[in-house]
Amino acid sequence: MTAVFLAAPEDAWPRRAAELAAELRAALGPLALRVEHIGSTAIPGMAAKPVYDLQISVADLDAAAAAFDAPLAGLGFTRRPYEHDHVPAGRADSPDAWRKRYWNRAGAEPVNLHVRLAGSPNERLALLFRDWFRAHPAAVPAYGAFKTALADAVDDSDTYTDVKDPVVDLVIVAAEEWATTSGWSSSGPTA
Repeated sequence: MTAVFLAAPEDAWPRRAAELAAELRAALGPLALRVEHIGSTAIPGMAAKPVYDLQISVADLDAAAAAFDAPLAGLGFTRRPYEHDHVPAGRADSPDAWRKRYWNRAGAEPVNLHVRLAGSPNERLALLFRDWFRAHPAAVPAYGAFKTALADAVDDSDTYTDVKDPVVDLVIVAAEEWATTSGWSSSGPTA
């Protein structure tokens, strides 16, 4: 188990994530329908684990996994056995609606690569979470303080994630209201 380290936000994160996304688009071809920078490093001013979270949207998870394994291995990624995301509290969705494929790359520039079905609820949630915080910068310090306190209180990343998930669920409740009133759509421009 690994302790959680949060870094102060860096201005270079969006630029480097865009470069990584371009590398992935070039390596993976048209099966990668969208490549998005998600997670805390995609939110201006957010303290974050110094790990880039990227999301690739695909039409078929199995076909994408079969096609992506070799090129991703060539880029230093390892496929991991995580094939479902957490279903947010209060949702009656089948866990099958929250399927994904997952690779990561460790080392000097770690990346978590989440491959999700285009139009799925977990693809949408990752984009909504990012975009809600971008539209509500006053909420960023509070969420960052929560993450910092949590990282200081737990000894490993699994516990950190397990405790953080219900707070993400709470943020999504507010984000869903904002999505409805603002006309936000997950099919907006990639970022």
